[in-house]
Amino acid sequence: MIPFPLLAVQAQLALLGIIVGGIIIFILMLFIFKYGWIYIQALASGAPVPLIQLIGMTLRRVNAKTIVDGRIMAKKAGIDIDTPTLEAHYLAKGHVLNVVQALIAANKANIELNFNRACAIDLAGRDVLDAVRTSVNPKVIDVPDPKKGKGTIDAVAKDGIQLKAKARVTVRANLERLVGGATEETIIARVGEGIVSTIGSAATYKKVLESPDDISKTVLGKGLDSGTAFEILSIDIADIDVGDNIGAKLQADQAEADKRVAQAEAEKRRAMAVAREQEMSALNVENRAKVILAEAEIPKAISQAFRAGNFGVLDYYNLRNIQSDTEMRNSISQSGKDSPKTE
Repeated sequence: MIPFPLLAVQAQLALLGIIVGGIIIFILMLFIFKYGWIYIQALASGAPVPLIQLIGMTLRRVNAKTIVDGRIMAKKAGIDIDTPTLEAHYLAKGHVLNVVQALIAANKANIELNFNRACAIDLAGRDVLDAVRTSVNPKVIDVPDPKKGKGTIDAVAKDGIQLKAKARVTVRANLERLVGGATEETIIARVGEGIVSTIGSAATYKKVLESPDDISKTVLGKGLDSGTAFEILSIDIADIDVGDNIGAKLQADQAEADKRVAQAEAEKRRAMAVAREQEMSALNVENRAKVILAEAEIPKAISQAFRAGNFGVLDYYNLRNIQSDTEMRNSISQSGKDSPKTE
């Protein structure tokens, strides 16, 4: 018979083995539940991914399903991309599925695009899939951008008439210049500048209305897509209307300004004339005061002459007679001026 202590030890070991086995089975079931379907899906799609790599993706905080889906899509399209490469782009905060779909679209459209360039475009913040689609199917940009709140490009011809134009620019994405190239805002700004320059150089607004396609040809010939992420295919004037007579308004404003300047100058001269008149009036009063002072000295001089014996009584009376005669003549002349004329 087996001693009781030995039976107890064996029972404990058996129980421990059952617990350990249960834990192992639970962990295996957990891994199978989490990675089994992904592993089988990759294997059945001809793009197998080792189970150990799937577990490693979790440890590296990589979404295994995203990586496997991307690898399967690429493999089915005839593009071979290994999982570490996809993981690296995922860890760089890139959009793995977007990049893979862009590579597939470029491959089907015979557009040269490798994985590294697609990743660079994606990490630069551009939608690489939309760029490939734009390369295949060109997009139309409205000038000006209606989202900015302005509906037309306003320009003035040489004859002073304002024209309001709308344009539509057909562009195709240039994948080689997508990284570091200017965006749609630059295209809109350059086309708007070209329209303003072309209309401004026209002799009359009628010439522009007769052949608006000249605007398109002139603007298109300036190479506005240089340094941008797009290639301009065409520039079409969608609408052009006649605005205000800016030249006449400017001339009217200039005439009004000239009138105000002339009025200011006239007012200045009038003020100077008034000031001069006041100065002369003051000078006249001053001179009269001097005359009165001088006349006040005459009696003193006569008295002095009397005392000195140089002036007699007859001389004094003769002087008074002359003064009276002079005053009479002055009064007669003044009365003749004031009396009305008779015919």
